[in-house]
Amino acid sequence: MVSSIANSLGFGSGIDTKQLVTDLSNASRDPKIKHMATLTQANQTRISALAKARSDLDGFADSLSQMVSDGTLRSTPTVSDESVLGATSRAGLSADSFAATVVVNQLARAQTNYSGVVADRTAAIGTGTMTLSVGGVAKTITIDAANNSLDGLANAINASGAGVTASIIADDGGHRLILKGPTGAASAFTLTADAGADPGLSAFGTGTMTLGQSAANAEFTIDGVAFSRANNIIDDVVPGMSLTLKKAAPGQPVDIGASRPLNMIKQTVGDFVAVYNQLKQSMVAASKLPGATSSLRELERELGGLLHKVISSHGSINKLSDIGISTTKEGLLSIDNSKLDKVLAADAGAVEALFNPRRDATHTEFSDPGIAFALDAIRDKAVGANGTMDRVSKSLQAQKETLADRLEAIEEREDAYRARLEKQYGALDAKLAAFKATQTYLEQQIKLWSNQGND
Repeated sequence: MVSSIANSLGFGSGIDTKQLVTDLSNASRDPKIKHMATLTQANQTRISALAKARSDLDGFADSLSQMVSDGTLRSTPTVSDESVLGATSRAGLSADSFAATVVVNQLARAQTNYSGVVADRTAAIGTGTMTLSVGGVAKTITIDAANNSLDGLANAINASGAGVTASIIADDGGHRLILKGPTGAASAFTLTADAGADPGLSAFGTGTMTLGQSAANAEFTIDGVAFSRANNIIDDVVPGMSLTLKKAAPGQPVDIGASRPLNMIKQTVGDFVAVYNQLKQSMVAASKLPGATSSLRELERELGGLLHKVISSHGSINKLSDIGISTTKEGLLSIDNSKLDKVLAADAGAVEALFNPRRDATHTEFSDPGIAFALDAIRDKAVGANGTMDRVSKSLQAQKETLADRLEAIEEREDAYRARLEKQYGALDAKLAAFKATQTYLEQQIKLWSNQGND
């Protein structure tokens, strides 16, 4: 009905009621839609500003954490003879005072045993049980009809979880079984055939197999102090340094020390200031917008507090402000390079510890968080449940959904309003057409009457 009325608007009366309906409905709809578009655009601007601020915050925190974790800012170990041992740094190495002499007397070794040659690795070797004992821990190895072969014995040993690796190698005339345990004297092992086992299994006991080498600990000295370890990678002797023993060299001293990447530290200070300022500007841009984003000023204040936050346990150099970083009147950071150079010259280790904090029994994430850990804490709090950014994000998303619902409701109301106008003006047009037809009829009758009178 409405469609037919709309299509006939204006045809009866001669008045352009169709255009009239369009003009009236647009006059009602357009200001409302324009207002909603303005509100939607403003909310989207806030969403984009928040996304930019969060992206900058995440990038800032992640880049600092990555530089710490990959060792970019760590002091680098130096070794006088890398054919004897190698060294890598971990958090905690102090380049200022570290120097030592290492003598590697013996490498840690794993016990190995090998069997005689077996012509066919898939042929039966006997059934029964064997006991594999490593460091006093015994495992039962079962050989039955399902795995009665050299391959089956090797697979059973590997599946036992004892820590001994069994492998089969080709040799002239057949194959040999090789057993290898973990390194260290305490990891020596025995494999024996149990009572009642077929005689053939005893050929693969360690008492019958050939001993390739015995298990032994690494033996070394650091500045004359003797150490013994089950492995050739030593992480628990030199704080912040991992040593890898490569070959035994009794009587041959190897000097180890460390050098600090001063240029990288100075560059990092500059990079920190530059990226902080970029983050600060994006935060300010977001927080200046009216509405929910204004609460980001709370996060701004927390970031600003980094400058004077104690982030190391050093007595006098424990804040960013101690190394020449200050705040401008615009709230950005700047560097006094002269002061930074003086502090680096006086105590480079303290500057390094602000970015690459030491980690040992007395230097923890609580006593020495470092700038990366402190920034991570601010970021995690802000984006976590009910954090500043989390609250703002939820508020903006709710506003976006509310605006979409309001726009849909406006469109429905305006469609209904236009339909009412079409119905009303359709009826008016029909009445006017009827009146016009009556007028035409009357005019014709009057004219007819007048002509009759003249006759």
